[in-house]
Amino acid sequence: MKFFIDTANLKHIGEAKDLGILAGVTTNPSLMAKEGISGDEAIRGHYEKICQLVEGDVSAEVLSVSYGDMIKEGEKLASIHPNIVVKIPMIKDGVKALKYFSDKGIRTNCTLVFSAGQALLAAKAGARYVSPFLGRLDDISTDGLSLIEDIRIIYDNYLYETEILAASIRHPMHIIECAKIGVDVITSPLTPILNLLNHPLTEKGLAQFLSDAKKLS
Repeated sequence: MKFFIDTANLKHIGEAKDLGILAGVTTNPSLMAKEGISGDEAIRGHYEKICQLVEGDVSAEVLSVSYGDMIKEGEKLASIHPNIVVKIPMIKDGVKALKYFSDKGIRTNCTLVFSAGQALLAAKAGARYVSPFLGRLDDISTDGLSLIEDIRIIYDNYLYETEILAASIRHPMHIIECAKIGVDVITSPLTPILNLLNHPLTEKGLAQFLSDAKKLS
């Protein structure tokens, strides 16, 4: 399972990279705005900086919702760097755009996926990644992990090459459960990833080792 970081914060991206586990980055307009990035040139420049930091795929989201505008915007985003993956919303025109980009050899990430049917359409249209939003489903008392299990079964049944990219990760157990299901990629803020490091027995054991080591000196 690959680890992507879901942020536009260069410091967080660098910290995840330094861990040695970072395989890519996902972003969206909300994350860009959170970092004070706005305007086409500023956004383009920020994507360039992200691509210079990481070797893996970087999902860059279109802001348009009509087919023609998504094509124009997606082609501009794809031209920024070879690592750019164009992020397309799961809407009717979005599915058409996924097929267009697939035929052109431009990789895509279908976002805002909340059902197995949506994931099936994205795979048939040639999406490189499909992003079911785990945490947002949990927020409305729906089992997001069950959806991911359904998508895994469907993709395995028909050998779709589309990778499941679990998004809206809220805590470390989301990551562990996704790994158990066989998710291809998770994308998460930095905190849930770092929280995988933590266990009280590790801390207790280390404290004991350090204490014993002092007695030897």
